[in-house]
Formats: sequence, structure tokens, C-alpha cells
Amino acid sequence: MMDAVVACAGITKGYDRLRPEVLAVRGVDLAVAPGEMVTIMGPSGCGKSTLLHLLGGLDVPTSGQVLLEGRRFDDLSEARRAIVRRTHVGYVFQFFNLITNLTVADNVELPMLLGGRSPRDARVRRSALLERLGVAEHAGKSPAALSGGQQQRVAIARALSNEPALLLADEPTGNLDSEATEQVITLLHEHHEHGQTIVLVSHDPRLGRSADRVLVMEDGRISSETRTEPALGGG
Repeated sequence: MMDAVVACAGITKGYDRLRPEVLAVRGVDLAVAPGEMVTIMGPSGCGKSTLLHLLGGLDVPTSGQVLLEGRRFDDLSEARRAIVRRTHVGYVFQFFNLITNLTVADNVELPMLLGGRSPRDARVRRSALLERLGVAEHAGKSPAALSGGQQQRVAIARALSNEPALLLADEPTGNLDSEATEQVITLLHEHHEHGQTIVLVSHDPRLGRSADRVLVMEDGRISSETRTEPALGGG
């Protein structure tokens, strides 16, 4: 676990104080190596998104430990976890979560500015990311003016802006049409090929094709694990 980008040991998560025996996540152990891509699949309500939130520090486990780059993460205060997430974790949400009253450019630059980059460096990296993701011409627009696929590309650019050690994606294609889905799968595959560590949650089996491992969750537990052949295509 010491070499893992993110790892957890025996984590559980319950939400009902009156029924502590009811757990969304039940004793999960997981370690994700640098440059590895892991896809977590399973039926709705099985605990996939909860597990992702725990790995990314958006929530804390009821019991067990979460380590990020070898250091305990779950026992930090919310404020401290937010600081660590800002520079070490990129998060891609199913519903994009872009700030609607900011431009596309500002959405991508904001995490970098909050992370301490100079405005000039933030602009340079933002321009490079949007260009690479094929949405540079929309930099001055509101997110609402973009299609779902374009918004998700912007969300990926934002998640990658601080060059995070870990990229997490929660149903990143769940609200996209087939063409946009293939574009996002290809983008994630390309970043995986360049060494980005990725953990993603999905119902879509296509998002398992580029992964090094596919985990299946049932009733809050990892019920099976499949290792895939390397360098499979994303489309």
C-alpha cells in the first residue's frame, strides 16, 4: 500500500445513526498503483459512488483508513482535506458541476488560482488543456451554451488543471449521447496511456475496455476483480 497513489483498508460507511448496521460500503480494501486505471462497476445502490467519494476525501469512512500517496487522508479536518484535494485529486462528476456564472476559461483556471498558481501560469495551462480537449474555441462562453459532451470535456480539463496525482470520475458518461460518450472514453484512455492514475465508476462496460482492472461491487463489497490486457482501445 505504501507505493499506491490511493489505498483504503477495511473501510465502511454508514449514514443512518439509528441503524448503524446498514452500510453503503462494507469492509473494502483497495490499492491503486501509479499510472493504473481502475473501473468500478455494479448495479445502482451498490456503493460505487460512495466508495469513490471516500477515496477522494469528499466523505470520510465510518471505520477503516484511506491513504493518499502513502499518507493518512481520512482523519484530516474537512478544511485540510479540501486543501489536499485541490492539488492532489481531480474529480469529474456525472453532472459536470461547472460553475454556471463563470466562463469556461474561468472554470478551468479557478482550481489553479486556488492552488497557488500565478494568473499567467493558470492561463497558459488552461489554454493548453482546452486546446488538447478540443474546446478552446468555447473558452469565453458560459457552460450553459455548450453541449453535454463539451461540458464534460471542460469538466475533465478542470479536473486535470492542477496535474493531480489521482483522477476520479463518477459516471463520466452517464448523461451523454453515444458520440460524446466515445469522445470522453477516448480522452480518458489517452490520459491513462500518458501515465495518469484514474479510478472511475460506471455502468457502461465500454469504460472497462481501457482499464487495467475492473472491479464489480455488490451490496457494498467488491465481489469480483478482473485484470484486463494492456493497451486496449478506448472506442
